[in-house]
Amino acid sequence: MEQAAPVLSGWANFYVIAGSSAGALTGLQFVVMSLLAGERAGGSQREIRAFGTPTVVLFCAALLISAGINVPWHSVFAFRCFIGACGGAGVCYASTRIWHALKAAYKPDAEDWLWYIALPLLGYAALLAAGILFRRHPVASLDAIAAITLLLLFDGIHNAWDTVTYIAVRRRTTEP
Repeated sequence: MEQAAPVLSGWANFYVIAGSSAGALTGLQFVVMSLLAGERAGGSQREIRAFGTPTVVLFCAALLISAGINVPWHSVFAFRCFIGACGGAGVCYASTRIWHALKAAYKPDAEDWLWYIALPLLGYAALLAAGILFRRHPVASLDAIAAITLLLLFDGIHNAWDTVTYIAVRRRTTEP
């Protein structure tokens, strides 16, 4: 049974940084949600499910991947299963966001579809592929997992910023 630690050890610092950033950004998303709660003409639960919760999930996925890299895996197979499961669960979750976005009172534009639906779905699908391909291409898979982790973080940052600026602009236009 091949040990995973030698393969993953070079990534520890990268994932400590990515994971701690994801954890901090998850906390900041709670501040964003507090701003939404104070909004006079706030959205429904469907808008939160379509646009707010997926942002937290992006940060938590990056945090989970970062933690997973630092687990002392006893086999490469277990690590591959972990990465594949994270990707598969993400694909399932991101797919449900399409339904919520279609049913929300707010009608997403092309940019919203890209940042809130397409990029996360692409990232999770690539994570699933990295888990599957890891056995034959460990170096390329580790590079892909790192890029996917950053994609999830930066997509979450964009989406949180998008929400905050939307609230700020909306408040300005609705205040007397």
